Amino acid sequence: MAETDFGQVISSDARSLAHTVLERAVSKGLLLATAESCTGGLLATLLTDIPGLSHCFECGFVVYSDQAKIGLLGIPHDVIDRHGAVSRTTACQMAERALARCGAHFALSATGFAGPAGPGDEAGLVHIAVASTHGDIAHEEHHFGPLGRDQVRQKTLVTALKLLASQMEIWPVQGEKITVFCRSNAGYFSTI
Repeated sequence: MAETDFGQVISSDARSLAHTVLERAVSKGLLLATAESCTGGLLATLLTDIPGLSHCFECGFVVYSDQAKIGLLGIPHDVIDRHGAVSRTTACQMAERALARCGAHFALSATGFAGPAGPGDEAGLVHIAVASTHGDIAHEEHHFGPLGRDQVRQKTLVTALKLLASQMEIWPVQGEKITVFCRSNAGYFSTI
């Protein structure tokens, strides 16, 4: 079995996106956290690897096993039993619960099947979520296919950082107020 060459997994695109995310976090006075399964800590590595910007990274949870998701993040066992460890619900719970366990403004999560999956599991299926202290949760589901562990991780890093960057974009600069318009079936309403 070949070992992972992390220089190949962490692409220049991922490094560039991490730099953009960190610059945005610094300019807005934000703290970031991660909750990772299939990426095994690579998101946290990227967000702590850029000198002068990594101070906005609060903490990271590597919760590869179901037991770690339950024990470290407090995800209820029945949520994983009902929805699976690789699901929208679990990804959103990972982000929300990581956020609740630290002082960050945003938490980014990733859970998926990076390598060969079990019977009935889809190789390359990844769920990514971002939770914020504003109460917003964004989610994306990706079907990268059976590309192999390194390629799935690489694609997950890039898509996760893009989702985080897009969510951070609407956050106000330090000291600035923001009006968020939310849409419901009854129409639009604003919150501050």
